[in-house]
Order: sequence, then C-alpha cells, then structure tokens
Amino acid sequence: MDINLGQERLHLRFMSDHGQMHAQPEVGLRPDSPASPSTGSGAQDRGSAWGYLPATSFRSRRAALSSAQQQTWERRWPALGVDALGASPHRVPLDTRAWFGRDAPLVLEIGCGSGTSTLAMAHAEPHLDVIAVEIYRRGLAQLLCAIDSANVTNIRLIRGNGIDVLKDLVTSNSLSGVRVFFPDPWPKVRHHKRRLLQPATIALIADRLIPAGVLHAATDHPGYAEHIAAAGDAEPRLIRADPRTDSLPISVVRPTTKYETKAQDAGSAVSELVWRKPKSDD
Repeated sequence: MDINLGQERLHLRFMSDHGQMHAQPEVGLRPDSPASPSTGSGAQDRGSAWGYLPATSFRSRRAALSSAQQQTWERRWPALGVDALGASPHRVPLDTRAWFGRDAPLVLEIGCGSGTSTLAMAHAEPHLDVIAVEIYRRGLAQLLCAIDSANVTNIRLIRGNGIDVLKDLVTSNSLSGVRVFFPDPWPKVRHHKRRLLQPATIALIADRLIPAGVLHAATDHPGYAEHIAAAGDAEPRLIRADPRTDSLPISVVRPTTKYETKAQDAGSAVSELVWRKPKSDD
C-alpha cells in the first residue's frame, strides 16, 4: 500500500489569526436524534436558521466508471456508502456506531475528490472514523477501490452535498473534526456566493463540532484564503488553533496531492487554516 506521510511531503503553511503564514515541518441512520435547527432540505431554507447557505458549491461534471470500478462499487458500496442526493430517503441522522461497528471519534471530510488525503490520513489515524463526502460518483469509486485494495476499515462514504450532510445527517456536538481541502474558489466576484465556506456554513460546522473539535481548511487561492479566514475568525464558537503548540484531537498533517503539486509548481502557495472549538475550561 503506497501511503506516505513522510517528512519530505509535510512542509505545511498555517495562516495565523493576523494573516501571516507559519511553516509546520512536522507535524447507519438514527431516526431518534434530530439534526435541528434545520427545517428540511432544499433551496427554501438556505437563508433560514443558519443564515445564507450556498445551494451549489460544486461544478457539474460527469464521468463513467471503469468496469473494475463498477464491480467494486456494486460489491462494496452497499456496506460503505450512503446516497444523500436529491430526494433520497436518508434524511435522518446517521447512526455511526452501527455503520462503523464501534464508538470512535468522528471526522467529516467535505469534498474528498478521489480520496488521496482521505485514505492516507485515515490509515495514519486508525483510532478515528472518517466519513468522506463527495458529489461525484467517479471520485467516490476511485476512493472505494483504494479502500478495498488497502483494506482500510475506518472510512465510510456519502454521495451528496456537504451542506445537506451537515444539516440533515449530522447532529450537534458529534464531530471531532471537519476537513475541507481545496474547495472550489469560485474566483469571479459574481460567483462568490457559491463558495462553500461562508459564515453560515462555518456556523453550522461549529455547531456540529464537539468541544475541542477542529475545523481544518486548505486552499491555494489567496482571495479565498482571506475569505475563509475572515469567516472563521468571525465565528464566536471557534478560535484559531496553532498546530505547533495546541493539542488537537485529530492530525492536521496531510499528504501532498497531485493537484496541489501542480498548483505549487505554478507558483500558488497553499494556505492552511485551523480552528478549534474551545472546551469549557479554555
């Protein structure tokens, strides 16, 4: 299994609360638990209890599965995957104890892509349970094949919109961490409202985190980094975390993906932003 979190790949840059960058060279469904204050799914409640939540934070694209991916999907998806798209009946909170077969700290990754970071980080932290959310079936199929090949047992998959998953399938104070790596920056000003990490989304994430829980975001778009930093710093239930000194319940070390390498080769710096939800004794 080619999963490498070696030191040569872990020179991460973390944005502080004053906008400077710091290098870190080391580093099933439950109907009895309402995920309020959501009032249901769909565009009509995007501006309700949580404030404005973007209805679409992803771009439409299609790709067929290979024969091997289709076979793996048919064999492994029923146990490891949940479809939360559109009018899916899965609109009650997840029973993660039944789904994973154990009680463990839970991490939600929104927009896992093909799952390079998901697989490596889950393998490095077997004591955590990881739910990877992705809208694109091809990406989920690639991750599912990698899970099958590597025999990693602490990952489950959801096909759906990350905001709908947070609103409808996850309860308050249930997540040890939320990871959002390289969300679409929607660089045009008229499209900024489509960005995933809006103040209302971060407020929803803060509600779902347990005390001491972590929000870890990464982007290679400077404008989006500033946007995320401002929204995160404005959320009263979160404070900046310094991975060099703070004891965090999840790792913020992640592998360098092919996409990120291309971005760095093109001169784009990667910003890492980390917040934590304070405990009562903080």
